[in-house]
Amino acid sequence: MLRFAPFLIELILVLYCLIDAIQTPDAEVRNLPKWGWLLLILLIPWLGPIAWLLAGRPQRGSARQVPWPSTRTAGFPEYERPRPIGPDDDPEFLREMKSGNDEQEQLLSRWEEDLRRREQQLKPPSEEPREDGPEGAPTSGA
Repeated sequence: MLRFAPFLIELILVLYCLIDAIQTPDAEVRNLPKWGWLLLILLIPWLGPIAWLLAGRPQRGSARQVPWPSTRTAGFPEYERPRPIGPDDDPEFLREMKSGNDEQEQLLSRWEEDLRRREQQLKPPSEEPREDGPEGAPTSGA
């Protein structure tokens, strides 16, 4: 098992550095272009990954920038993040919901109208409503 340890450590180091280099934005890579670091990590065992960690990896410090504008609460960036609007507070969402409901109501009324028309076509002429009462007796006094 000990004879595989250096190979395993090298493999883990190469994979870590390769993934880190791929995920790093091009503008933050130091000393070489990104493709140069990728080749160095892949082609030169031990030295390439260690060189990436020491000389190519971007400086990870406290001066990291946040993706939203910084103000007096820069030490607490969670207060500066744009807050998502709930769907019940978003007028555009509510407008889309109303238009979708209107379309569905129109479609439903067309279907109901079509169903009534088809039912009328399927009824035999003998089942048409008469002027008779419930038991077949005429409603007018005779």
